[in-house]
Amino acid sequence: MTDAGDGTGAVFDRSAPRDWVDNAVRLIEADAQRSADTHLLRFPLPADWNVDLYLKDESTHITGSLKHRLARSLFLYGLCNGRIREGTPIIEASSGSTAVSEAYFARLLGLDFVAVVPRKTSPAKVALIEAQGGRCHYIDRAPEIYSEAQRLADELGGCYMDQFTNAERATDWRGNNNIAESIYSQMQLEQHSVPEWIVVGAGTGGTGATIGRYIRYRRHSTRLAVVDPENSAFFGGYETGSAAYTTGMPSRIEGIGRPRVEPSFVPEVVDRMIRVPDAASIAAMRHASAVLGRRIGGSTGTNLWGAFGLIAEMLAAGRSGSVVTLLCDGGERYADTYFSDDWVAAEGLDLTAPTATLETFAATGRWEPSA
Repeated sequence: MTDAGDGTGAVFDRSAPRDWVDNAVRLIEADAQRSADTHLLRFPLPADWNVDLYLKDESTHITGSLKHRLARSLFLYGLCNGRIREGTPIIEASSGSTAVSEAYFARLLGLDFVAVVPRKTSPAKVALIEAQGGRCHYIDRAPEIYSEAQRLADELGGCYMDQFTNAERATDWRGNNNIAESIYSQMQLEQHSVPEWIVVGAGTGGTGATIGRYIRYRRHSTRLAVVDPENSAFFGGYETGSAAYTTGMPSRIEGIGRPRVEPSFVPEVVDRMIRVPDAASIAAMRHASAVLGRRIGGSTGTNLWGAFGLIAEMLAAGRSGSVVTLLCDGGERYADTYFSDDWVAAEGLDLTAPTATLETFAATGRWEPSA
């Protein structure tokens, strides 16, 4: 603090050179420019249905998942809010794809990255985080992941990215090449260019918030459906109207299920919530992998289960149109879990009934999930 010297009082100046921050933003924007956009794939359905299904293939990001977009937005949010500067350690509460993507951007900027993860996190996920230059800080009780991430950030003088709070505010939902704007741009020349439904998982809540807000901002007739796996709190919170709803239970379907309703979830922009059994998610993931000729992840199976049900509803009502959902990540990460019959059996899951439902749908367009 210095005296202004003219009798008007004191001046407190916290400004600092912004050269490093300017270059950091440039590096992130250049990375986005190099990667262009992800593809919108058509999922094969019978032509006489006159309903088209599209998958926004987020697995083609350099870190392999939808969370690449979130990590980019969170870093820009932190940089432009003055929370990330040269040498700032980056801390996140995540044992999954967000940590992998944030580790990538931290290394791009020459910053240390620490993921706070439950001790039971699979070695494969730890290896992915470490391959991007990050390290893991272990906790014994999963509910402590948030407070421990904040404590560690305070101790290290770092920035706790807090994806579950900041996801819905870090992305510019009005446009700027967000995922919603990208979907509608890529749909412009399709037969049914404005989707009847867009289907996403809850996750942090950020993707649903971005798409739901964009739909309203652009005055589209599209409705937003959010799918939620077993043990996750979002469906219960939506049903009861309680933002404090919790299950206290972990989700088998990585990336979308949460034990509490996260702050970034905006239920007011969601038109329908669909609870999806874990066996159905895994059966749909395997079914779609066979159809597409490539392995996809479990959360994509959850999305597709919801999308198939909505398509069957449209067919039953005699409506044509399109549905868009997300291919969140590839299935290579889940060879030892969702694609392993031994793992499925050990989890006490039976895929027989949901597999029959999927086969009936593919052959007839009818949706009989109790089959």
